[in-house]
Amino acid sequence: MIEKLLSPNSKLVEAVRVIEKSIRRIAIVVDEDRKLLGTVTDGDVRRALLAGETLETEVSKAMNPHPLTAPELSAEAHILNLMKNGNVLAIPIVDERSRFLQIVHLRDLCPSEFEQASSGFDFAVIMAGGEGMRLRPITEKIPKPMVDIGGVPLLQRQITRLKKAGIKKIYFSVNYLSHVIEDYLKDGSELGIEICYLREKKKMGTGGALSLLPERPQKPILVMNGDVLTTFNFASLFQFHLKQGVELTVAAIDYHIKIPFGVIQAEGSCVLDLVEKPSQRFLCNAGIYSLSPEILQRVPADSYYNMTDLMNDCLKDGKPVSVFPIHEYWSDIGTPAELDQARNFFSQNEALT
Repeated sequence: MIEKLLSPNSKLVEAVRVIEKSIRRIAIVVDEDRKLLGTVTDGDVRRALLAGETLETEVSKAMNPHPLTAPELSAEAHILNLMKNGNVLAIPIVDERSRFLQIVHLRDLCPSEFEQASSGFDFAVIMAGGEGMRLRPITEKIPKPMVDIGGVPLLQRQITRLKKAGIKKIYFSVNYLSHVIEDYLKDGSELGIEICYLREKKKMGTGGALSLLPERPQKPILVMNGDVLTTFNFASLFQFHLKQGVELTVAAIDYHIKIPFGVIQAEGSCVLDLVEKPSQRFLCNAGIYSLSPEILQRVPADSYYNMTDLMNDCLKDGKPVSVFPIHEYWSDIGTPAELDQARNFFSQNEALT
């Protein structure tokens, strides 16, 4: 496969497209003579967003300007050693003038080790017990996570994405019209995944059902709301969580509010400045979390408890919580209009299912 190369003034959104289309999950930045200037990974993009950049930022501000490289005709053993010592999955190969030749990925040299390294979460927990009041009357006969998105229930689209991330087992927390979900998904064997159910006898919030888990994980688990529809790579969240070394990571969407007026900055009755139609940027909770095993002991038994409560409890105790920015498609299907938008998106982007 021929890699698409970027110039330093390419936009970050172009790097995202290259990364998403490449099985090697890396973008290469070169000058006009093909000399290697840097590399951009998914992690580089998200770090740039956390630093306040946008997808319109030039890649030169987000790239790694000093990536590990290997010279032309390097032995596989040498490249593997570089990967191990540098803790990277891909290395650009360059000639004697530092011109880019190709990318070598761990999957090219050692497919079995790559699969083991990217195995991901121990299992996933999807909170699917909500009533979906904002979508009435659609949700009078079906739970919100079962709404149709392009001929496929929302939950089934979630399952497809989770399987691609290497997740083999999912717990569904169910309550409202739970039989609709269980009758459709059953044990998951028809979808190629193991499905178990956490049956709430009362409303338990977005996190309380974690106390019903019959097992304790050995690795981090993924927790997400059953009404969230997204195309981002869950394996990226797993790797991000491990690198942060925290017990809890929350995924967040980058939300902008455009103020349609000139905003006056004043001190008393004196105008200090006038900002014409400014925008404000917020990182908002996306309803997707990565939890390390030890944090589950914080969830109270048989109680109403939200994931936001878990976040606040960690912060009160001085436990850091990391944030993982999502730049891909995301929606919580909150209104009929958003449902129509989601259906339209997937009708035009079915390959992202």
